[in-house]
This record gives sequence, C-alpha cells and structure tokens, in this order.
Amino acid sequence: MSLTLTDVTLTYPDGGSRLTALDQVTLDVPRGSLTAVVGPSGSGKSSLLAVAATLITPDTGTVTVDGTTTTGMTRGELTDLRRHKIGIVFQQPNLLPALSASEQLQVMAQIDGRSPVKARTRAMELLDAVGLAPQAQRRPHQLSGGQRQRVNIARALMNDPAVLLVDEPTSALDHDRGAAVIDLITRLTHHQATATVLVTHDRGHLTGVDRIAEVQDGRLRLLSRAR
Repeated sequence: MSLTLTDVTLTYPDGGSRLTALDQVTLDVPRGSLTAVVGPSGSGKSSLLAVAATLITPDTGTVTVDGTTTTGMTRGELTDLRRHKIGIVFQQPNLLPALSASEQLQVMAQIDGRSPVKARTRAMELLDAVGLAPQAQRRPHQLSGGQRQRVNIARALMNDPAVLLVDEPTSALDHDRGAAVIDLITRLTHHQATATVLVTHDRGHLTGVDRIAEVQDGRLRLLSRAR
C-alpha cells in the first residue's frame, strides 16, 4: 500500500470539550488506484485529506506513506516527505501570475534541486500528459479555468509522488469541464501509478474511480468498488 491510515482519530478544541473530526478512520489506497471520498460539508473530508498529507498530526492512529510511518517524525522530516512523496492538488490552482504553464512546474523541480534541463523535460512531459503542451508558454490569465486546473494537477505530479491528494478539483468548473478533470485524474493515477485520494462533493463524475468511500460525522465507510 502506498497510503495507509490506521485507526486515525482527530479532535479539535470546542469550548470546554473537544469535537471529533475523524473517528477511528482506516483507509488503504494501493498504488495505481483512485479512492473518491464523498460526504456533506463538515463531515470530516478535509480533515482526512490534511491528515493524509501530514499537514495535521492525528490524536491517535498511524499514517504510512509509501512504506514510511510518520509517527514521531519532526516537522522538517515531514516537510521532506511531502516534497518527495506527496503531491497535493488544492481546490484553487493558485498559479503564479508571472509564470508560464511550463514555469509553474519547473519551479517545483528547482526547489527540489533538479537541473533546469531535467526540469524543463519533465514539465513538458506532464503538460503533454494533461493535454496542454501547446499552451506551455501561456500565463494563467491566458488559460481557461479547466486549463488552469490541469496545470495544477500536472504541478502536483512534478516530483513523481507516490501519493496524490486532490481537494474538490471541480468546485469552480461547469459540469463538462468537471467531468473532464475527474477523467484526467483517473487516467493519470493509473498511468503514473500514484495512490490517489480525491475529495469531492460531486458524485456525478465518479463512474471511473476504483473505490468510493463516504465520511459521515467523522466515520468512514466504503460505499462501492468501481472495478
């Protein structure tokens, strides 16, 4: 398994007591598979994604990323793990206005110490994979919303992560563009062999995913296996 959450419980302070965001959640996501997580607002979806991304440490339970259990790791070690093992697609692309699509990706590789030549080559490979090679030199204002989200996805894959975490990628897109983005994430998951968790409120585009799970009041249950 490339991503495993085992008996994860997460609570937050709530006045004089604590609010349970995740309640003994267990989830295994193999490489090359996509698990979609659905549920109403406030159910714990975002908390699950934050714990999986090692951005929040759970009260109890373990998170294992590509064979590495994160319990007891320092902040610096967790940062290094995210840089090399985890790709995160945020809800909003947050692209840098002055950089072209290709440069948005190259920055990620340069932060990791890759040579400029290798960074450019990898950036073009990924832009081609998401259908944006012809737009490689365009800046964000020259791209549509769907195109910006595809750059966002390609950027998350730049450092060859074992785990890909995707947060509501269709929230700002219309139905057709949203369906295209989900199809793209599904295809890239299988092609890039990532363990992918997709958090979404939209169940209408999930026919191609491997599994669907639902979070309700912090508890997770498997709804179906698409394959």
